[in-house]
Amino acid sequence: MHAVLALETSCDESAAAVLRRDDHGRIEVLASQIASQVEEHALWGGVVPEIASRRHVEALPGLIAAVVDEAGLALGQLDAIAATITPGLAGALMVASVTGRTLAALHRRPFLGIHHLEGHLASVMLGEDPPQAPYLVLLVSGGHTELIFVAVDGGMKRLGRSHDDAAGEAFDKVARLLDLGYPGGPAIQAVAETGDPTCFKLPKGRISLPGGGFHPYDFSFSGLKTAMLRTVETLRQTTDPLPLADLAASFEQVVADVLVQRSLRCAEDHGVGQLVMVGGVAANRRLRQCMLERGQERGIAVSIAPLAYCTDNAAMIGAAALMRLSQNTGSTSLESGVAPRWPLDQANALYATDPPF
Repeated sequence: MHAVLALETSCDESAAAVLRRDDHGRIEVLASQIASQVEEHALWGGVVPEIASRRHVEALPGLIAAVVDEAGLALGQLDAIAATITPGLAGALMVASVTGRTLAALHRRPFLGIHHLEGHLASVMLGEDPPQAPYLVLLVSGGHTELIFVAVDGGMKRLGRSHDDAAGEAFDKVARLLDLGYPGGPAIQAVAETGDPTCFKLPKGRISLPGGGFHPYDFSFSGLKTAMLRTVETLRQTTDPLPLADLAASFEQVVADVLVQRSLRCAEDHGVGQLVMVGGVAANRRLRQCMLERGQERGIAVSIAPLAYCTDNAAMIGAAALMRLSQNTGSTSLESGVAPRWPLDQANALYATDPPF
C-alpha cells in the first residue's frame, strides 16, 4: 500500500490531497480540499498570474494541515510527496514545487514532480470503475484540447490537438462576448439550459492538410469564436435583448459535436474500443451526455472523470503519483525547477537523475 500527499498550484486553484493505493491497485482519496480564486479573478475577466501566486502562498499551508489531519496520517507516514511542476504559470507552479520539495527533504521522503496533464489523465482512475489501457483520452480543459492514446505499458502518443484556442478558452471568450462572466464554461452552461441548440448555424472549424483535405482529428475554435462575434454584432443592430439562451446553447452544441465526432472517429480509425474524457470542460453536461450516447451508438465504451475531479485539483495529481510509484519510475530531483511548458510525451524525463529544468 502506498500513500501520498499531493499539491496543485498550476493556475488559480490552490489544492492539497492525501491518497492511498491498496494492494489490489484501487486508489482512494482520503482527503481533498481546494481553495478557489475564481471570484477574485472574475473581477479582471481572467487569471492574473501575480495575484494567483500570492493567494497560493496564503492558502497552501492551511490546506496541507487540513488534509493531513482529515486523512489521519502524519507526514512521516506517507510514502511520497507530489506536486505539479509543469505546465502552468511559472510563479504559481513554484509555490507547490518548493513546498513539496521542502516537505520531502524534511521528512526524508521521495518527491514526485507531476506533469499537470498526466494528472488530468489519471483523474479517471478516481471513478468507481476505472478503465484499463489501452484507451484514447480526450483531454479538454481551459488551456488544452488533445487526443492522447494511452498504451498498455503507460506510453502516451498525441493523435490530435487544437491549433489555436482550446475549448475552454473558447468558452471563456464567448462568455465574455455575451457578458456572462468568468469562468465561461459554467456560465454558458447555465444560460444554455433553456436555449435552442439548433437556433444558430455555426461553423465546425477544421485544419487544412498541406496536400489538400482536412486533418481528421485536429481542432480549431478560433473560427467558431469569430462566427459568434459576427452573429452577436448583427443581432445587436436589430434585436434587444439578445437571445442569450439560444446563442449559448448553439455554441455549446457545436463544441460538443466537434469534440465528440472527432474523438470517436479517432478511436474507430485506430481500433481503440475505449474512450476516456477528462479535464475541466469534461464537466459540461451537454458534452458528457453527447459523448456517452454517441459512444454507445458506435460501440465504444466511454469513461468520464468524476465531476469533482474534472477541474484542477490535487487528487488527480496524487493519482498520477501513485501510478508512478506502482511503476517504479523513480523520484524527481530536489534540484528540479518548474516549466511553463513541457511535452506530455516527455514526462518520464521529470524522473531522470539530471532534471530537464
